[in-house]
Amino acid sequence: MKLLRTVRLDPSDTFVFERAAEPGEWAVSGAFAFWADDPSRLSGKARNAFRSGFLGIQSLGRSTLAQIVSAGADDRTYVVETLARRLCESFGAPDMTAARASAEDEVAFVESLCSQPQGTLIAVHRTHEDGAVREQFRTLRPRDGQRPARAFSFFEVEDEETPVEDVDLIALVERTRK
Repeated sequence: MKLLRTVRLDPSDTFVFERAAEPGEWAVSGAFAFWADDPSRLSGKARNAFRSGFLGIQSLGRSTLAQIVSAGADDRTYVVETLARRLCESFGAPDMTAARASAEDEVAFVESLCSQPQGTLIAVHRTHEDGAVREQFRTLRPRDGQRPARAFSFFEVEDEETPVEDVDLIALVERTRK
């Protein structure tokens, strides 16, 4: 099975979000954290978290990117139980039974996002439309199967509604220098 872990390719998450997830935390979408908020009234770092943050379940911090990783049954159980505790402690779940059921749903959703190969990065974009939260997910894969160390080594972006775009950032910078 595969699940998601938070990734930090650069320090930007520490500036963009009120609380940044630590690299390598187990991650879920985390849209549920905004159930009581009016997204149109969010601003600043809270708005950034709503629009583009995965939730790290250990810290309840946010991450712009999550990576698909291999996980075992023990890992899945840990994610469900940790998230269930967080739902009780921080989000008002009435008891562990209800929290565990919600955590199971969140983890099942994460598993559904992990159809791409291990190592694939996923980004989320959330909007609020007609009273509902809508999430779109994009996958980013390393160029030519390499494992890059820098964010700009990624170039493939795919989702159901957005065409693949190739952007040569180095060429853009060189053009501005001329």
